Amino acid sequence: MNLEEIRHSASHVLAYAIKQLYPDVKLGIGPAIEDGFYYDFDKLNIKEEDLPKIEEAMKAIIKEDHKFQFKKITKKEAQKLFKDEPYKLELLKDLKDGEISIYESGDFIDLCKGPHVNSMKDIKAVKLLSIAGAYWKGDSKNKMLTRIYGTAFDSEKELRKYLNMLEEAEKRNHNKIGRELELFTIHNLVGKGLPIWLPRGEFIKREIEKLAVEMEDKAGYVRVTTPHLAKKELFLTSGHLPHYEDTMYPKMKMDDGEYYLKAMNCPLHHIIFGNSIKSYRDMPVRIAEYGTVYRNELSGTLSGLLRVRMLSMNDAHIYCTKEQISKEIEDVISMIKNYYKIFGLKDYYFRLSLWNPENKTKYIDEPDNWEYTENELRNVLKKLKVKFIEAKDEAAFYGPKIDIQLKNVYGREETLSTIQLDFAARTRFNLRYFDSNGNQNNDVFVIHRAPLSTHERFLAFLIENYAGKFPLWLNPLQIKILTITNGNVKYAKEIEKKLKENNFRIELDDRDETISKKIVDSHKLLPNYMIIIGDKEQKNKTLAVRDRNNKTNYGIKIDKFIKDLSKEIEEKR
Repeated sequence: MNLEEIRHSASHVLAYAIKQLYPDVKLGIGPAIEDGFYYDFDKLNIKEEDLPKIEEAMKAIIKEDHKFQFKKITKKEAQKLFKDEPYKLELLKDLKDGEISIYESGDFIDLCKGPHVNSMKDIKAVKLLSIAGAYWKGDSKNKMLTRIYGTAFDSEKELRKYLNMLEEAEKRNHNKIGRELELFTIHNLVGKGLPIWLPRGEFIKREIEKLAVEMEDKAGYVRVTTPHLAKKELFLTSGHLPHYEDTMYPKMKMDDGEYYLKAMNCPLHHIIFGNSIKSYRDMPVRIAEYGTVYRNELSGTLSGLLRVRMLSMNDAHIYCTKEQISKEIEDVISMIKNYYKIFGLKDYYFRLSLWNPENKTKYIDEPDNWEYTENELRNVLKKLKVKFIEAKDEAAFYGPKIDIQLKNVYGREETLSTIQLDFAARTRFNLRYFDSNGNQNNDVFVIHRAPLSTHERFLAFLIENYAGKFPLWLNPLQIKILTITNGNVKYAKEIEKKLKENNFRIELDDRDETISKKIVDSHKLLPNYMIIIGDKEQKNKTLAVRDRNNKTNYGIKIDKFIKDLSKEIEEKR
């Protein structure tokens, strides 16, 4: 049985049940999505604890085994049928006769083009999951509706398997672990989508940035810092206004003009490239910045670190000639694969995002450039023999891109890294260099690349992937030292001092508590190692070292322990 049809049909059953329980509710839309379905409702005031009652009503309707009956109707008939449903009437405004269809099941009729299962008995297993707010048509100028999420499967066994996966995934939820490990906080007084990095989270951020700087230095990048805001004219020149205006914060009127918080670094990097005269010998120029940008995301779409309004980007722009494109793209892909190897990320593939020539408002209308740049990216992916698919109408407005796709612990696909090829900036910013003949050449292509995504999204992915158990080189708390008795504190402090001198990150627990209590408390902070100091260790000047598998090795000399851990950090195991 087709899961999309099952889930789309389940969304209709949800709307059917809601109308029975809350007759005054107004219907929005209810599509199937990757892992389930949702339906949006107006004038519905419910809480999470109401979901079981709604779910029971759905199951009762399913037992009645109504057919899903498809019917084409005229616009006039539809307007009469949905005269009390303002959101359906709004949808009808964009439809013509011949484009309008309904599905009828029992006493419920919905404006819909399908697909659906034949009969409600084909919906074998259904579960409502959560409630959220969602603006009508995703526009913050519209009313906030109540969205109910659910899922459906072809059998109870498949549903149980999915719910068990969700339960296990929830234990890895980056918001939960982030709170427990005190990595970040999002405070109401600051605002949604604006994470504050706490000391431990800031340490991880610095270590990842340090890795990026080291790798980019070796690859010939130069580092810059650009302002957090810039004049309106800059973003008009780049084309981000009006193309991306909806995702940018409102303009600020100053005494010398209008300014915007930057939503991207590229226009400022273009200014840097043009700041001095370039020769063909200088090409390619690779400009990098771990810079912060700001996106005006809708409050209802914000989700922990995955969807935020302040983004710290592992950003860089490569300015190259036409002949250098393939090599530079290959090098960026190699860098990404190297990063993923370091972080232990394996199950990923590449998506080549192409333009849609029919979508004139979304893309620059330069067919020859689109064809050339798309072929360049396609040929590189084929040459490298990497797994990739093609996706039409997913490109940036200024050129095609390669997205690297991974699945998170919830089984949902995420874009973690991106490479974009830009053929528009050269004209907009008059990018040029002197070629080998001494002539000014504006054949400058720009590669936008963010191998580590935004720091926020990347760390959310790492937290869930590691379940908070960071590798030694990345962990803000590497070692916890625990004393068995108060008589062991002096020796424990000697060990602490020596480890700190060797730049290990340590906490000493010398409380007057039982060792079992200290071990339990230490486990919650997920250090890589626990050093347990008792009378035997103190007498023999050794350590008892407990690892994450709860295996304890006794009689370890401090110098050997330092040597082994230093190697583990150096190799980034």
